[in-house]
This record gives sequence, structure tokens and C-alpha cells, in this order.
Amino acid sequence: MGEMRDALNQVGEAFGKFSKLTPDQVKKFQELMEAVETKGALDPRQKELIAVALSVCAQCRWCIAFHVERALKEGATKDEILEAAWVAVLMGGGPALMYSQLVLKALDEFKGQ
Repeated sequence: MGEMRDALNQVGEAFGKFSKLTPDQVKKFQELMEAVETKGALDPRQKELIAVALSVCAQCRWCIAFHVERALKEGATKDEILEAAWVAVLMGGGPALMYSQLVLKALDEFKGQ
């Protein structure tokens, strides 16, 4: 299993633990996610591309794994995802560029799903 798949598994494990310890908060967070991810002025693919860029700027490996995988599932292309990562680099500088390496790893690990 690859580094980014491990990160996705960790996300699932954390949500499972939080669901047992703090079910109300997890439920409300999931409701927020569903409300934000619903098609509106932006479609889900566009929202996931934005989330990829924000994940890079936030320097969150788990978020990068989660949102690159979701972007691919929503039909985003490799080029679109890389462009989103470069928008993050524009806004976040060198540290964002270093975290963009994880976008490349995620693309490699999740291709062909």
C-alpha cells in the first residue's frame, strides 16, 4: 500500500474513533460536508479542485490524499489537479510546492481507479 492510501486509511480510522467518542460533532461535520459538496453554482468536480488547492496550502497530507482521490472520482483530470496544485503554490510559495509532491504521489497511487 502506498503513502497516500495509508493517509486515506488513517482518515477513515480517525473518523471511526471520533464517531464513537464524539458522535454529535462528527454527525454535524458530515452534514456540513454534504451541504458544501452539493452541486450549486460550482459542481462537485470544481469544488474538489478547490479543496485540492486548499489542502496543499494547509499542508495537510490527509486532506491532499482525500481530495485528490475525490477529484478523480468526480471526473477531474490529472492536468486539472496539477493546475489546482500550482494555484496553491502561487498563494503558498515554497512550502506549498513541497506539499505538491504529495499530489503527484496521490495521482500515481489513485490512477486507474
